[in-house]
Amino acid sequence: MMPDPFLRWLGALEERHFAALNFQEVRRAVQALSALYVERRNRIGEGGAFEGAGKRAAFATYFAPLHFLLVREIVRALDAAKVSTSDVLDLGCGTGIASAAWALEMNTQPRITGIDRNSWAMREAKWTYGVFNLRCAVRPDDLATFKIGKTGAVIAAFTINELSDEMRTRMLREMLSAARQGSAVLVIEPIARSVASWWPHWAREWNAAGGREDEWRFRVPLPESLALMDKAAGLDHRELTGRSLWIPPNKSDRSRF
Repeated sequence: MMPDPFLRWLGALEERHFAALNFQEVRRAVQALSALYVERRNRIGEGGAFEGAGKRAAFATYFAPLHFLLVREIVRALDAAKVSTSDVLDLGCGTGIASAAWALEMNTQPRITGIDRNSWAMREAKWTYGVFNLRCAVRPDDLATFKIGKTGAVIAAFTINELSDEMRTRMLREMLSAARQGSAVLVIEPIARSVASWWPHWAREWNAAGGREDEWRFRVPLPESLALMDKAAGLDHRELTGRSLWIPPNKSDRSRF
């Protein structure tokens, strides 16, 4: 059996970020970032999750790996790995985990284009793609004006909820337009209903376009280091949860998916 590339990446992440910070410093940052996600989500869209070395290390070594595992499970459950494409567009790519998790499940080796505004996140995304030996282009762009255009696959993971209402409405049009042109389109967000009042409207539009809405709960064994940080921070991610909106490629011929 081939070694899991996720574990190799996780080890490299910990070596990279624990070089300047100890376990307790990162643990405190994990707790602070967790509170930010729950209580002050408006600051996430402003870049609050990436303020300071501690929060960046907490995001990179704890939250990003959890997101990777969740995205990978969703991709597998949706059979989205069957998508055969030469390119994947990651909207609000952050550290690159969502598109990496999807691309690594594909039989093809697509080129990833990551879009983000945060300079640290873009540098981290380039590093992530490099560790996974994925071809990539990461560039700064604003989703308020970004046009998707023709692409094989689009993913927006933990991104849409952080947009303004105006930006979200525009991005809905862009993503549905991409789907009509044959792109596979996948949106992933946290499961908490209180976080995303816009979700029901998007789900209706998705279903009308031939897509599907799902809620997910996965029991995924965490690697030892991740489980240790989870326990030390007083959190519990033995079950990974999320929800997704999915339109397969060329939805007029969905029998293959």
